[in-house]
Amino acid sequence: MTKPHLEPGPDHPITVHPTGSRVVVTVGDTVLADTTEALTLQESTYPAVQYVPLADVDAARLRRTGTTTYCPYKGDAGYYAVVTDDGELPDTVWFYETPYPAVAEIAGHVAFYADRVAVSVG
Repeated sequence: MTKPHLEPGPDHPITVHPTGSRVVVTVGDTVLADTTEALTLQESTYPAVQYVPLADVDAARLRRTGTTTYCPYKGDAGYYAVVTDDGELPDTVWFYETPYPAVAEIAGHVAFYADRVAVSVG
């Protein structure tokens, strides 16, 4: 079965732009990411999401999982668990290895579920 590929438009806009300020992601007292190179992705009426360059994430705190999902606007997503001193937070980080052209800027970036970790902008 072919997956639908939809283009952002007036009924479902998506914008990607540099955040323009520092983004720090923490879990408890542990810093997972710290960057001034984040991108803000705003999709339709959903809350804005910070996409952090993978190079600015503590790789020792990530473990790739077998989970995948599909977004008709962005493509196939993969996931990482966040490894903490107390265990793992499953599928807390997602990424689009080969995002669709409309959001190509997010390649090489990851996003964090803000209800599982703290994402601070500013």
